[in-house]
Amino acid sequence: MSKFLSCYISRRTFFSASLAVAFAATAVLPATAVSAENNYPKDRPLTLVVGYPPGGGVDSVTRLLARQLEQSLGQTVVVENRPGAGSIIGTNTVTRAKPDGYTLLVADPALIINPSLMTSVSYVYERDLVPVSMITKSPLALAVPVSSPIKTLADLIKAGKDGSKSLNFASAGLGTTPHMAGELLKLQTSSNFTHIPYKGSGPAMTDLISGQVDFAFATLPATTQYLSQERLRGLAVTSAERSKFLPKIPTVAETLPGFEVYFWTGLFAPAGTPAPILETLNAAVKKALESDTMKSSLDRTGETGSYMSLADTKQFVNDESFMWAKVIKDGKIKVD
Repeated sequence: MSKFLSCYISRRTFFSASLAVAFAATAVLPATAVSAENNYPKDRPLTLVVGYPPGGGVDSVTRLLARQLEQSLGQTVVVENRPGAGSIIGTNTVTRAKPDGYTLLVADPALIINPSLMTSVSYVYERDLVPVSMITKSPLALAVPVSSPIKTLADLIKAGKDGSKSLNFASAGLGTTPHMAGELLKLQTSSNFTHIPYKGSGPAMTDLISGQVDFAFATLPATTQYLSQERLRGLAVTSAERSKFLPKIPTVAETLPGFEVYFWTGLFAPAGTPAPILETLNAAVKKALESDTMKSSLDRTGETGSYMSLADTKQFVNDESFMWAKVIKDGKIKVD
């Protein structure tokens, strides 16, 4: 494992020690928390806020989850789209909401990337939100045009080290997980890569197919169709193990041990939400992700359900936050 990756993984030791203390503090709950558990959810709908427009990947996952939560919680669940500023508007909506379990956030990695990337972000994740559970966790695909002379990840790295030419990589936008994955690969391999941001994965894939850019990381829903049609060539996936959706494509880690990147969605509540409510919601997400309907629906979109306990979700998001903050710092990446 490279020294670069080990500095990220070492962070887990710190958080593992602190988690026990943090959760012990919730053992003694005030009477209001117990009362909240007994009455929740009772007399009004839950709202799941999404910081993106309708029709996108996060929105689609949220709507699938909402239908399943209605069954397990016995209450109406409404999806509210609050797009803008790279999901910051939606996030701020939830951070300012009453911590009673009725206004929740479905977020992706932009939640913890934005504060390191933008000086204008007003929320502090650790202060303003509490994780409930992961919902999905899927790898990205690394692809090149079929006309590219690059056949493998090793070829890409070799080309990236050629000082005579910079390779351009596309992403769905500044601060997205595909952008960060490209920056991580650039740092790990000391390659000459230049980021070209697009307004969404659709335009990025169009230019990648036509050869206007050299390579791209993208979500599986954005790439699988083009890979199966042989309009793109898949070099690698970013999970620790090969994807069930693209079993013939190797992982990045097979060439660069320790490289692991996921596009995920998670459920979050305003800070101060009583622990019994968090536990109720966590159990409801678990039940939703175990349903055959949710499993088959996610499979059709190329997503993978990823339930986690309250403690494991907190650990995972903290590790992600630390990793991307370091990539942004080391890569000297800023948006504003």
